Amino acid sequence: MIKETKVIELEAVTIRFSGDSGDGMQLTGTLFSDATALIGNDISTFPDYPSEIRAPQGTVGGVSGFQVHFGKRKIHTPGDKAHVLVAMNPAAIKANVMFLERSATIIYDSDSFTERNFLKAKFKTNEPFEELNLIDHPKIAVPITSLTKEALVDREMDNKAVLRSKNMFALGLVSWIFNRPLKVIEDALSLKFGKNPDVLESNILVLHAGFNYGMNMQHTTPQYIVPAAEIEKGTYRNINGNVATAWGMLAAAEKAGVQLLLGSYPITPATEILQALSERKDLGVKTIQAEDEIAGICSALGASFAGSLGVTSTSGPGLALKSEAINLAVMAELPLVVVDVQRGGPSTGLPTKTEQADLLQALWGRNGESPLVVIAASTPSDCFDYAYIASKIALERMTPVLLLTDGFLGNGSEPWKIPSMADLQKITPRIAKNQEEFKAYRRPDDSLAREWAFPGMEGFEHRIGGLEKDEMGNVSHDPSNHQEMCEIRAKKIENVVDMVPDLETYGCPEGDVLIVGWGGTFGHLISAARDLCAEKKPVGLAHFNYINPLPANTAEVFSRYKKIIVCELNLGQFATYLRSKFPQFTYHQHNKVQGLPFSVGEIMESVTKLLED
Repeated sequence: MIKETKVIELEAVTIRFSGDSGDGMQLTGTLFSDATALIGNDISTFPDYPSEIRAPQGTVGGVSGFQVHFGKRKIHTPGDKAHVLVAMNPAAIKANVMFLERSATIIYDSDSFTERNFLKAKFKTNEPFEELNLIDHPKIAVPITSLTKEALVDREMDNKAVLRSKNMFALGLVSWIFNRPLKVIEDALSLKFGKNPDVLESNILVLHAGFNYGMNMQHTTPQYIVPAAEIEKGTYRNINGNVATAWGMLAAAEKAGVQLLLGSYPITPATEILQALSERKDLGVKTIQAEDEIAGICSALGASFAGSLGVTSTSGPGLALKSEAINLAVMAELPLVVVDVQRGGPSTGLPTKTEQADLLQALWGRNGESPLVVIAASTPSDCFDYAYIASKIALERMTPVLLLTDGFLGNGSEPWKIPSMADLQKITPRIAKNQEEFKAYRRPDDSLAREWAFPGMEGFEHRIGGLEKDEMGNVSHDPSNHQEMCEIRAKKIENVVDMVPDLETYGCPEGDVLIVGWGGTFGHLISAARDLCAEKKPVGLAHFNYINPLPANTAEVFSRYKKIIVCELNLGQFATYLRSKFPQFTYHQHNKVQGLPFSVGEIMESVTKLLED
């Protein structure tokens, strides 16, 4: 008698796929996430991989992971800990013990649990579950490697090629357990491997083998249903922060009626922005993969001088190299967008891990009085919005704008409601029109932004450059003129506040503790604030996207709470900045510099302690 599958309905679940860097965990997680998003669940993802191109196989240092949190309610984070771990080898289990819920189910490739692999992962015994105190966790042992070989036994493939498909077996099995449609995954595989039919067919064959294994082993593999989320009607797609950033700048250039040129040098984790824009030649985008960071930004700045929207993308080490050219953009007052996808530092640091430690560099990391606009995205999908806004500010206020994202946002993904171009804010580049009134640094209105004239505009010939200028654009060494120009450039950035919306609060509009954050920590902070409010604790959240200038009502918001705690993935850079701007307030801090995002639990614990104190 065949026992019927036990079907369990869940509100939300977190799955972590983990294995060697060569096991295809990033592809597996991405395909599962795309299928999940397309059937209506809200999701948030967290790719987590080592910086080595290929660390020693079977070692903890070589473990690559992909975590996805999905549910029938709004999902803000990829989950603190996993309810299910899919582990392709013993090292994957050892590397992820800290990320498991107490009752997490472990699905593992039993073929890889050999004495040799125990030694590689530096287990002291041949009982890894006992050694890691995981005896009580539900476990599903599946001979993934041998079943993959069996599924491909009739195909003329070498052993190495066969083993490259075993991630599809795991994906098929998990797809059955969580009721994911294979058609969506098959379509994605066709796009990826369509030019190689043998690879495509073998992957689909193994995918179905894993799915069928789940059906045939119903007595050991329960099935779960996570109902679709209630979301606003519209057309959605799954998108990560880097692609969203690229498309936001692309939309801004189209809306403004100017060409877009990206000049960049590949750097983790920002390279995908260059890749995404290089694919849009059909929309008139020009991309330059420069020989270094300096050449990248200088080519973008040259494009801005010539009448295009110049953009450049980088991470922390590259931002340091770009500082002199950013200074030139400040002095010349040209529209330029600089995207910094922050990573662990300093120096090479943790190239594949996330951090928020470039803030003070973004604000002040240049010589002289060199003010510019600094804004920060807060979710993978709103990277589109803030890339668009950064471009709008640059084009309308004639200034470089520095957009801060980070590795967590850039690599992470979530559903994105595709906007209509007609609904996006109007962008009006400040292009000079009146020849008779034109002067290179004339400022025709209260914004103090100069007019934009570029080569080919007859009658608007002028000089700009790195040397100090007077209003006409002539080089000036006059001391009083230099002070006046420095003050004007600073005031021009301050005046951008009229484009900055008021700071909003989430949770209690006034109370005992205000959680303050900025940038990519939003999902974890809003989740913590929501859960604390559910416990009837008088807590609010103020999350900043506009850093320089800050929202005009910042001080008023701060005054409504007894205590302020600033939470950021550095050692206190935003707290330091706030102290310089609003010294009348006391700022408590919760800081983390581990290359990892916050967990909701640690924020709640820190805020609760502050409430009790």
